[in-house]
Formats: sequence, structure tokens, C-alpha cells
Amino acid sequence: MADAIEQYILDHIDPEGENLQRLNRDVHVNLLRPRMLSGHLQGRFLKMLCRMIRPKSVLEIGTYAGYSALCMAEALANDAEIHTIEIDDELEDFIQKQLNESSVGNKIHLHFGDAADLIPQMDRMFDMVFIDADKRSYSEYYDMVFDKVVSGGFIIADNTLWDGKVLETPDENDAQTIGILAFNKKIAADKRVEKVILPLRDGITLIHKLI
Repeated sequence: MADAIEQYILDHIDPEGENLQRLNRDVHVNLLRPRMLSGHLQGRFLKMLCRMIRPKSVLEIGTYAGYSALCMAEALANDAEIHTIEIDDELEDFIQKQLNESSVGNKIHLHFGDAADLIPQMDRMFDMVFIDADKRSYSEYYDMVFDKVVSGGFIIADNTLWDGKVLETPDENDAQTIGILAFNKKIAADKRVEKVILPLRDGITLIHKLI
């Protein structure tokens, strides 16, 4: 039933577009862990968020194949930009090819390295941050970006239901689940923000900065 409902949803929302469909296929043929791809539904959701928020500057932590960045870029004004960080430099040729073949790729600035090193060097403010990287470091990413998000801005975190593992007691060696649990607890207790978790795919948390 879940698969049928998802297909029904996909049949009744905007299509991906030819470039994103090709990117999706290329990921499944050429890259490891294709499940990390944001995909059609989440991609349209991120685009719609950008339509509503109208950010001028977006930070993405975790580029992977570039799919989510391209989806957000579709909704950005011509003078807006995305800075996206990817730690795996072996993906550079793949990602750059996708950006070069897209009509909105010029809005995206690609950075390679550890977000913990790169973010402190970014002397700019962001209207929106999308976190979709190492789950063990979600709380650290949040602390790093919080003061770089404008008052009234948004932080979006992916995978915050983590295949339902948030309902289980994690094994002490399961650092990814422990990281997600710590992050969710941290956000729930943070009075500086409004927050809501949506059961979209693997869970996505919308965080609105109030101060």
C-alpha cells in the first residue's frame, strides 16, 4: 500500500524534468548508495519550499550527486545562489557534469572538503540551510550554521526518522542512529526555533529560526 500511495503521489505532482530523470538513471548506474539520492518527491518538495521562502542564499551540507541542489536552484531567482558542500571529491566529475548540463547549474557553487572546516570560513549569511550529510555530525552542523542563518530563516534536516530506528534503542556502535536521536532531542528542546518533523520519505525536519 505504501508503494501504491507513493506512486499515486508521483503521478499527481509536477514531473522531475528530463535532466533530473537522466541524473536519477546515471546515479543508479554509476554510483554507490543510490538510495542517498533525494528523488522525485523530495526534490519537488525542496523546490516548493524555495518557492515559498524565496531565499537569496542557500547552504547545502551534503551534495552527493547534485540532485537536491538542482531542484532548489530551479526555484531560485536569477541573482540567488546555492553553496553546496561535498566531502567525497571522487564525485566531482559526476556532479560537475550534472551542473554543466542543467540550465540552473550556474546558480550552484560546489565546495569539496569537510563541512566542519569549510563552514567557519564562509563569511556570509544564509536564508536557508539544507542538512543531508553525516548523521553522526548533525548536531555539530546545526551549531555551526545557526549564527549564519538570518533571523526568520530556515534550516531543513533530512533523514530525521532514519528508517524508523528513532523508535528503537540503538546499539552502542550505531553512531548514525545515535547522532540522529541526539539531533532530534536537541531541536525539540531549542526554544529559539519552531520545528516540525514531516514523515516524507525518511523524515524531514523544518526548523524556523525565530531570533
